[in-house]
Amino acid sequence: MRFCRDLAARNCLVSENNILKISDFGMSRQEEGGVYSSSGLKQIPIKWTAPEALNYGRYSSESDVWSFGILLWETFSFGVCPYPGMTNQQAREQVERGYRMSAPQNCPEEIFKIMVRCWDYKPENRPRFSDLQKELTTIKRKFT
Repeated sequence: MRFCRDLAARNCLVSENNILKISDFGMSRQEEGGVYSSSGLKQIPIKWTAPEALNYGRYSSESDVWSFGILLWETFSFGVCPYPGMTNQQAREQVERGYRMSAPQNCPEEIFKIMVRCWDYKPENRPRFSDLQKELTTIKRKFT
């Protein structure tokens, strides 16, 4: 299993055929057991990283789902940096206190609900990528 650990708009490329490619795998890791543990002082993208990864160095598919929720927020806010007006430390502290960003202006309610589910504090409560794909495909059909 591979974890991206840096899923963010800055690392997404879109082809002429609207095919999304994830770039910058400098932080990605391959792991057999479903969880990658990290230790040591490494630069990590605080505002995109799940609480369990920040607090315990535990990266998983679920922590990438958290980051995907942030990526959705970036996309629907047209590239605004997450947690506007907050430093990395302030954002981290606020997330620990239960704060979640509000919906970007004109963001469809169905999309914002997905974001909020991606930001569940408990990794096991977050949706799976396979379920997100189905949900987003259904939403896309409504708008096309």
